[in-house]
Amino acid sequence: MNEKALVEPVPEHGGRLRQAARQWGIPESQWLDLSTGINPNSWPIPEIPAPVWQRLPEDDDGLPELIRQWVEAPAGAACLPVPGSQAAIQALPQLYAPCHVGIPVPGYREHGYWWQRAGHTVVPVSLESVPESDEWLAALDVLVWIHPNNPTGLALPAGQLREWHRNLQARGGTLVVDEAFVTPGADSLAMSAGVSGLVVLRSLGKFFGLAGVRAGVVIGDGSVITALAQRLGPWAMSGPARYLMKHALKDVAWQARTRDSLLEGSRRLSRLLAEAGLGESTGTGLFRYLPHPDALAIYESLARQGILVRLFEQPPALRFGLPGSETEWQRLAAALCKCH
Repeated sequence: MNEKALVEPVPEHGGRLRQAARQWGIPESQWLDLSTGINPNSWPIPEIPAPVWQRLPEDDDGLPELIRQWVEAPAGAACLPVPGSQAAIQALPQLYAPCHVGIPVPGYREHGYWWQRAGHTVVPVSLESVPESDEWLAALDVLVWIHPNNPTGLALPAGQLREWHRNLQARGGTLVVDEAFVTPGADSLAMSAGVSGLVVLRSLGKFFGLAGVRAGVVIGDGSVITALAQRLGPWAMSGPARYLMKHALKDVAWQARTRDSLLEGSRRLSRLLAEAGLGESTGTGLFRYLPHPDALAIYESLARQGILVRLFEQPPALRFGLPGSETEWQRLAAALCKCH
């Protein structure tokens, strides 16, 4: 671990509602929290049987095979349930000898933070200047790509990512794809997993709205999955989390309805921001990303009205999660009108 990594600040995230309540003097119960990009209408939690709480989790419960089917991964792909994809983000860098790692900018900052802490040289990859040629990959041993990007929502064609993987794989490199915001039915790199040099992360937190469960999965070839499992140790993911993940993944009807409703919500939010005079946004089915020179002023105006969104400083931008009810939609619309 190098000295520079030790002094890097810990990345901040959305969802700091208690902090906002203290800062703005508004009780938590009165806030509309749109800062996280998590589905506000989560998958309905069933009752968890008592034995699930009483026994240690068992890894032969059929969950890995169910995950493989859910992400449409090949039979040769190995699937490891993990306590949220964050656990994999922290542990994966420790499996590789110090090397040059490309990290998209802007992007989820935990990736660069943990690769640097593990002694790797982090190479920023600007989303605005990713060239069509693959020559820039020659300087990298590992490329971490967020598909679609958090916070911008940029989604490159999966075929482009597969080409990057082939380029890296040919010289012993690795492509790590964070698909935390991928929705069921989207073109996922998990469909190509099971070969060397490709690692895919998925999560139950965003689409299913179950961030508190801490349930995710890593899909890859057997060697990297075995090494990661050994690094995380036994019982890394709790029995209740495994139980809920199994049932959520099986509920394909809920997934289909939710995918459609989220996409419509995202389109509605895009229109709402534009009609408020804030300009065009990008995003996914779960959030909209709004670059704006007055991002700080808009953020503060909304906060004074008890609405929390995510603020980014470089470049100045805001990320809006989806409201969960018609009342919340109307509240946001009224607040946006006061931001000028």
